[in-house]
This record gives sequence, structure tokens and C-alpha cells, in this order.
Amino acid sequence: MKIHFSSKQTALLGHDLFLIVVTALTAGCGLIYEYLLAHYAGRILGAVETVIYAIIGLMIVSMGAGSFAARLVRAPFTGFAWLEALIALLGAGMVLFLATVFSFAHLFPQIIAETFGLPEELAPQGNFFADLLALVRLAPYLMSIIMGFMIGMEIPLIARVRELLHEQHLIHNTGAIYGADYIGAGIGAACWILAMLGMEITRAAAATALVNVLAGLLFLILYWRFIQGGKWLLMILFLVLTLTLVVMHHGQSWSERLEDTLYQDQVIHRTNTPYQRLTLTRRAGSPQRQPVYRFYIDGRLQFSSNDEHIYHAMLVEPAMAAAARQKQILIIGGGDGLALRNVLRWNPDSVTLLELDPEVVALFSHPVQVAGRPINAPFLQLNGGSFADPRVRIRYGDAFVTVDALLADKQAFDVILVDLPDPGHPDLDKLYSAYFYAKLKNLLTHDGTLAVQSTSPYHAREAFLCVGVTLRHAGFKHVEPYHQNVPSFGEWGWTLATQQELPASQRLRNLDPASLRDPWLTREIMVGAFAFGQGFFSGLENIQVNRLGSQHMYRYHHEAWVREQGRYQQPTASTAPQ
Repeated sequence: MKIHFSSKQTALLGHDLFLIVVTALTAGCGLIYEYLLAHYAGRILGAVETVIYAIIGLMIVSMGAGSFAARLVRAPFTGFAWLEALIALLGAGMVLFLATVFSFAHLFPQIIAETFGLPEELAPQGNFFADLLALVRLAPYLMSIIMGFMIGMEIPLIARVRELLHEQHLIHNTGAIYGADYIGAGIGAACWILAMLGMEITRAAAATALVNVLAGLLFLILYWRFIQGGKWLLMILFLVLTLTLVVMHHGQSWSERLEDTLYQDQVIHRTNTPYQRLTLTRRAGSPQRQPVYRFYIDGRLQFSSNDEHIYHAMLVEPAMAAAARQKQILIIGGGDGLALRNVLRWNPDSVTLLELDPEVVALFSHPVQVAGRPINAPFLQLNGGSFADPRVRIRYGDAFVTVDALLADKQAFDVILVDLPDPGHPDLDKLYSAYFYAKLKNLLTHDGTLAVQSTSPYHAREAFLCVGVTLRHAGFKHVEPYHQNVPSFGEWGWTLATQQELPASQRLRNLDPASLRDPWLTREIMVGAFAFGQGFFSGLENIQVNRLGSQHMYRYHHEAWVREQGRYQQPTASTAPQ
């Protein structure tokens, strides 16, 4: 039987198709805005999963409130067109707005000091300025509430528009609209993962806003006769379109200038990867002193060229010196090649390095040309070109999974160095778990040595002790913590674990000082690092083992930094040097 459609039915099918496509597009944009805000909030507030979940949770709740509020909009055609203009305006400018308020809050004490001629050390830092910074840190949450509220109004308005066009209640209206919404959100998630994670964030925001403003323009043109004040709205949409294109073109440079105000030193290079934002800085000293170079991930210091040798000497030398052999070495983390540089001084047969982000290794292994010169040359010099050594093999991926491939290959290592960030993010907690340490134990030769960077014993004592407690639970015979002062980070700690008959510290006491390969470290410094103050280990029996999924390590670390610093974000505390 042949079905004939009237011209009205054909027109309604066209309208339905347009509205379904618009619903899918705006749903994709809405999900990208969620990810953008959560991603950026994690960067400026600290890469903490609770922040990311809070942003997404607030947006979802606000979307529900927006859905209820949509019934107050009496003219759905006009309301939807205005809504797309407002969402596009907020979406294009939210990153720059947050960057501006954070930069101002951090610079405000300096501005006051310069205004009144105060020396830098007397810049005001009282309760008012701390309260101002705390208030500013609420801005991403406020932004997520506003954006979520407006996004939540889209579906009810589209549903009402569709019923007004059909001039009747549609039984399957809700299913069609929500079906398009879910599919569009899935497409938005794919776009975020495949294309936008590596984009500069202001450009990603502007590109998303461009879809909203174009959807609003097409909606306005198609339903002009239903929209009140169409001429004014057309002007507004074109203005928003212009602003969006300007942000897309200039937003990156504006954002970078604002970001630069948060660093004490000159930013010489920055890049986004699918995992994080990498920044290199330079501080010029007097002609008699070398410049100081620093490496940051997501705004948090990873190392400083003037004292990284202390950190890496304490990570590498005790483990290498205490091992029976130094032939097969495994480094987990350490994508900057600095621990690798120290390991190669021991002339191993091979070194396997596990790193999550290929672009970190690329930054510290190949020249990055800017204006015809390698901008990262000092960093390549710092690690001695360690990645160019033919004995080095690199495996990329999450170390929690990558070690399984090493176990499957039945590999064994004389020394394992765990040079990972602090557990300031719940996703990192599994790399401090007894389950992960048990995997490493199975990779270690019987007379080998495992060294783990273990956060600060001064600022995060419980987290520091938890590393040792968890290593003992994983089955290591001797577990010994040690510490040293690293000026850029303060008091820092590591832990040695072995299966040998003698503890590692005893082997180090009997060591020939001439066998050490580091030009800074002495046997006395190394042996003395195992001594702690009276009462440091009191209450050790109350420290819980960090089992997989327990999040004890993350909780210890997070609570310690909140307690010690009064706020979570600290450039030298959120992550350990890598």
C-alpha cells in the first residue's frame, strides 16, 4: 500500500528532523560544557576527582532545576532562541572569565603592595585576602550552576515547540526528544575525548559555543514569525557570533597572558596533551648565576633545575647501591628523564620506563623549535639526553595496567623506582595500593630493591607512613622510610623495600663511598636520611593498609594538606617531582 503525505505532513516532518538535530547538537554541547568546566576546575583548583564530580553533579542538579523553570517561559520559540544566545555567550567566555578572576585574586595583594610602596615580603596576606581567594575558588561551581540551569531548559522548550507546530499533544514527544538528547550527548562525549582534550581550552569552549549560536540563528530564521523581538535577537546573535569568533582566534593568547601572571617566572613554553597541561618556565638570575628552569603539570611544580638533583639522588642512589646487581632497571613514571639520567650512571644493561603521557617524554627527549631555536634545550641538557641511550625502552600507558604486560613476559628487575605523583587524585590511589605493590614484588628479583617516592613526612605524615604499612602488607621483608630536604618542596620522603636478609640501610652503612655515582650524595647523608625524630612513628599501628579501592592513601594525603596549608591547592604539594 502506498502512503501519500500532504504538504503539511511533509513540512512537519522537516520541522521534526530539524528539531531533533538541534536537540542532539545542543545536548552534545551541554555535555562538552560539563567536561570543560570540570576539566578546567580540576586544573585551577587542583586535579582532585571530588572537584570534577562536584562540578558535574552540580550541573546535573541545575539542569533539573532548569527543566522545572522552563514552564515559566510563556513563549517557547522566543525563549529557546534567547537561550541559545545566552548559552553561547557564557560558554565562549567562561574559561576567560575564570582565568581573569583567579589571576586578579592572586595578584591583588601584589597590586596593593605596589600601590602603597610596600616591599614584596610585606605584601598583605591577611584574612581578607584569604577569604577573597576562597570566594573566587567558588566561581567554577557557580558557573556550573548557571550553565546547568540554562542547559536544563532546552529540552522542555524544544518539546513545547514541537507540540505547538503539530498543534496537538504528541504521545511520543518525550521519547523522541530524549532519544536525540542521549545520542547527541554520546556524540559530544566522543568529540571531547577524540578531538577536544588536546585542544587549547578556550578554543574548545569557543568551538562549542559556535554550535549553539549557529543553532540559535537557524532556529530564529526558520521560526521568525513565532518569535517576538526578532530583529533585536538577530543583532544579539550576530554579536555573540562575533565575540565567539574573536575568542576562538585570540582566546588562547589572552588565556596564556592571564596564566602567566600566576607564575613567578617567565613562561617559555606550554602545551596541552590529552592528559594534562605542560609548562616550562625560566627565572633569570645575576650574570654570575645560572637561570633556574622549572617544569609544571597543570600549574603544579614537578621539579626545579636548582635542586632536582637532591630529589633524584635520594630516589635513585640508595636503591641502586643497596641492590645486589644493577643490570635490569624499571622506572615507573619519571617522564622527564632525570631519574633515568641517574640510573644510567650505574651502567645498567637495560632500563624500562613506564610513562602515561607520550608528550611528556617527547618534551624531554626532542628539541621543541620556537622562533627557530630549541626552547627546551636547557631541559634536554639537564637530563643529559638520557632518552637517546639505546638501552632505554619506553612503554606508554597507565602503569597499573602496563606492569601486567611485564609480568606476562616474565620479566625480572634488579631495581624498581616508583617516581609517581602524590596521590592527590583518587585515580592515583590504586598506584599506592597493596595490590599494585604485590605486582611490583613479583617483578623484583629476590635480592633486588624497590624505591617509592612517598610524599612529605612533615606535611603528610599519615600518607607517608601509609606507604610503608602498605608495602609490608604486600609481602616485603624489609621496609624502610627515609627523608631529605628538597628546597622547592620542603621535607620529602621515600621508602625502600627489599626481600634481602639484611635491611637496605645496613647494606648502605657497609657501602664503599667510592661506589656512589652521584656527585652530590655522600654515604653519610644517605645513611643519616633513615633517622627520624623522636615519636615520629608513634601511632603507626593505627595507619590503615591502602587496599585497592579503599582510598585510604588519597584520604590521608588530602586531609593532611588541607590541615597543614588551610587549602588544598599548593604548587609544591599537589604532586611530587617526576
